[in-house]
Amino acid sequence: MTPMTTTSEPRWRRLEPDERREQIFTCAARLFGERPYALVSTSDIAAEAGVARGLINHYFGTKRELYLAVIRRAVTMPALDGHAPLDGPLSERANVTVEKFLDMVLSQGKMWLVATSEGIGQDAEVEEILVDAERRSADRVLDAFGVPADAEARPQLNALMRSFAGMVKAAGREWLLRKELDRGQVHTLLYHTLITMLERVFPPLLKTE
Repeated sequence: MTPMTTTSEPRWRRLEPDERREQIFTCAARLFGERPYALVSTSDIAAEAGVARGLINHYFGTKRELYLAVIRRAVTMPALDGHAPLDGPLSERANVTVEKFLDMVLSQGKMWLVATSEGIGQDAEVEEILVDAERRSADRVLDAFGVPADAEARPQLNALMRSFAGMVKAAGREWLLRKELDRGQVHTLLYHTLITMLERVFPPLLKTE
């Protein structure tokens, strides 16, 4: 007799809770990136993730709450701890910061394009998430370059970094959506712009303290 296997068992039974939650999240992000929100159901997400539909409610609440969580991650720069050493050369930190961003965009794929598309901010809750994500992302970059959290110029520097983020989004869309630029070209553009900001724009503001 052929030994029984577990290949027919639902995939979620073989995953730890955190892994299962992340799998649901990843599958939801992929579906929301491929279809309009209204055309994605919790049943679709459950089937894609290979889990019971009730687990989506258990981990995330409603479909709306899961969607907002997906948007938040798609547009928030990950923490740069351990990636951009504060004692390293400015050029090295700038290079790592840009690489980290491009890796994030590539990993998010279509969901990043959806989250940065024109019109998405017409949703009040999404707009709030986008504004908060911009500020958090800017703060993480400032932290990576050793700008004191209590610096008098911190709000202005955050605003400058958010302005830079506008170029970041535009360049990312030229790369992933329109394919007019490749990753190397986007990296060069963002790297040299960031270096210019750090060397020429930031110092005068910090010296006024």
